[in-house]
Amino acid sequence: MASISLNFKPLTPSRWEDFEQLFGKLGACGGCWCMYWRLRNADFDEQKGDRNRAQMKSLVLKNSVPGILAYHKSQPVGWCAVGPRDDYIRFETSRILKPVDDRKVWSIVCLFIDKNYRRKGVSARLLKAAVEHAARRGATIIEGYPFEPKKKDMPDPFVWTGLASAYLEQDFVEVARRSPTRPIMRYFVKP
Repeated sequence: MASISLNFKPLTPSRWEDFEQLFGKLGACGGCWCMYWRLRNADFDEQKGDRNRAQMKSLVLKNSVPGILAYHKSQPVGWCAVGPRDDYIRFETSRILKPVDDRKVWSIVCLFIDKNYRRKGVSARLLKAAVEHAARRGATIIEGYPFEPKKKDMPDPFVWTGLASAYLEQDFVEVARRSPTRPIMRYFVKP
């Protein structure tokens, strides 16, 4: 497969419209706008759609840089949410994804790829760019929570944290597994 040319940029206020273009009117998956991990379940369900969009936009306008965008030429084609694990309140109640240890980690919690660019290696390259982004901001451990599905062909929207194979391709290693299909994987930044 010929590799498509991609470049990666942090989501900043000047790129908000690119994020909106990529996510579309419905906010990627069911009005999520990549707020799932940042909210408690009841709050997320209550504000799906426009309220999630407004909350994400508010984060971006405060220059929090909640992730990175992938571009093919000038078109946004992918998204990766990455930030300090403490930014994602949903982890507080997860039994499967509870902390492995007390080390400070950055978490990759979402990958969203334009449907025309799926299954072309964009996710793995986004993971690499996310690691570089986090490392530039002082992260020494980047953690991911991919799926390792039992079925070979799972619908793309159900693997929004990525596939384990993409993480392995980028030198992540499995550090825990509390569910047959959900490894916790880490990338250790070399000093």
